[in-house]
Amino acid sequence: MTPKPVLLKILDYLSIVLLAVATYLALVYAPTEAVMGDVQRVFYFHIGTAWVGLLGFVFAAGLGIAYLVTKDMKWDIVEVAAVEISVVFFFITIVLGSVWARPAWNTWWTWDPRLTTAAVTELIYVAYFMLRAGIDDPERRARFGAVYALLGGLSAPLTFMAIRLFRSIHPVVIGAANENQDKMNMTGDMRVAFFFALFTFTVIFIDMFWNRIRLGQLQDKVEQLKLKVM
Repeated sequence: MTPKPVLLKILDYLSIVLLAVATYLALVYAPTEAVMGDVQRVFYFHIGTAWVGLLGFVFAAGLGIAYLVTKDMKWDIVEVAAVEISVVFFFITIVLGSVWARPAWNTWWTWDPRLTTAAVTELIYVAYFMLRAGIDDPERRARFGAVYALLGGLSAPLTFMAIRLFRSIHPVVIGAANENQDKMNMTGDMRVAFFFALFTFTVIFIDMFWNRIRLGQLQDKVEQLKLKVM
């Protein structure tokens, strides 16, 4: 593997610093929410991980199109990196959502439209890796993966829009579609913690994405060597 670029090293350290600051803002700087209390503090990381998770799924769909058009394996490597990292972040989103739901809704889980679509989206992309694992030929695997990522990408905007399209108890953070929806009103300090968390997880996603692409390139070289030996 080629030496790690200086910019990537900077991103590695910057991600750690930003995460530390975001944690301080969420746990200390932001005021305690009047109704939900301290458990509301998971909201900042819950939304941050959801943001990059859904963004990565949509990005992967675009990368699937790029592979189908060019048949260049580099797009498959980048697509897998995007899906893999997004699956991890979105799983964290679901776990944090359950932690938040327990005191707020008196249950760890309910089949609310947002929660249901989020669970389905996560399972769709877990199945993505199961599909790829069952195909040995690299080009065929990349082709099937690209089509799957493209179709699976439709679940990401559906998950985002679920609380705007259907009756839901999940609060709308930004822009409620009608007056009957439960909006989350934030103070100025809460907004600082909220937007900083979004920025932090975006940087962390980019850092992990770049590192995962480098690992994928190394895996591709190993696979090509194995094919030559066989």
